[in-house]
Amino acid sequence: MARRDERMSEEEEETEAESMSESESESQSGGEKSKGGLDYIMSLPDVPMKLPPHVELQRTRVLCNADAPNHTDTIQYSGAFASVGVDNSFRLDHFRDKFRVEVIRYSDEDMEFDMIGVDPALANAFRRILISEVPTMAIEKVLIANNTSAIQDEVLAHRLGLIPISVDPRLFEYADGNPLNERNSIVFKLHVRCERKKHLRRTVKASDLKWLPNGSELLESENSNSSSSSKPKTYTEFTCPQDSLPEFSDNPIGFKGKLGDIIIAKLGPGEEIELEVHAVKGIGKTHAKWSPVATAWYRMLPEVVLLEEVEDEVAENLKSKCPVGVFDIEDVANGKKRLTVSQPRACTLCRECIREGEEWEKRVSLRRVKDHFIFTVESAGALPPDVLFTEAVKILETKCESVISDLS
Repeated sequence: MARRDERMSEEEEETEAESMSESESESQSGGEKSKGGLDYIMSLPDVPMKLPPHVELQRTRVLCNADAPNHTDTIQYSGAFASVGVDNSFRLDHFRDKFRVEVIRYSDEDMEFDMIGVDPALANAFRRILISEVPTMAIEKVLIANNTSAIQDEVLAHRLGLIPISVDPRLFEYADGNPLNERNSIVFKLHVRCERKKHLRRTVKASDLKWLPNGSELLESENSNSSSSSKPKTYTEFTCPQDSLPEFSDNPIGFKGKLGDIIIAKLGPGEEIELEVHAVKGIGKTHAKWSPVATAWYRMLPEVVLLEEVEDEVAENLKSKCPVGVFDIEDVANGKKRLTVSQPRACTLCRECIREGEEWEKRVSLRRVKDHFIFTVESAGALPPDVLFTEAVKILETKCESVISDLS
């Protein structure tokens, strides 16, 4: 009987200890669950904290195979990788830390820079704004007094409209149907003649257009019968000469540098052109003559990876396949040669290195970085390319502020 009582007491103590341990574990788990479901899941030891390598590669790279590129879409859904504990949502602090711009090449005519850490939609927004929404000055009205050249009046007017003007458009206002004055227009005149005895043929260039700081010199036809006492009315209403304004007094308006060499027409003996043109402010969305860039384009950063060691004859063969010289040969021990990737940025994705079968795709992998863009901006001549991009940033900022104000 005594032994039976001792066994019962021991069993009671074990049950009490188990109940106490269960209550403590429940209180601890309850405290952990109170932190939040995601925090509780992330605290488990078998939950991965990073994406698998093959998923990370698909998320950040475009794989360029011999037939077609794969994984070209950008994954923007915030919960796309929530099951593995990766937050894919957009965070401003993360964007600030990752975003940067690196200028690779710069001149007065063009600029190449890297835009890193942005979405393709944002890069394309800058491209579209540069082409169609940054304003410039261009010839809008052509008043032809005499044209005996072989070029029709319409073709001549079209040529004149496409000539870039060396002037800062930020110094002018939009005309918007208002009378042309010194603040919203520029007036040029052209009067050239090919003398029969002096020239067999004369080339008319943009530098032959002369700036009229006092405005138009042609009288409107409706005032031709007016009384002599009334002041003759021209096509512009300048209140003061433009060369008296401080922004133009030391910087005359015209066609400077290479712009002055643009050919307008070629005159034969006895042919003559006499006309007057009026330039106003506009944007490329209205007409291409107001586009400030010759071209603005971008491409994703190429990434060329050797998946295995390529040596000797195979290395020489692969180097000869690339037309832009992406690969190079280096000497290693024992007289062997090894292939290296020397200029991956020059890759044009022609796929010549992987075109001849699967064995070449096992040696070389061609990729594109989804958030790294090589931007090229070629100015038409009105403004330097860095100023054009700065103006594009301001326009996008204005658009964003407009959307925010409408939503609020």
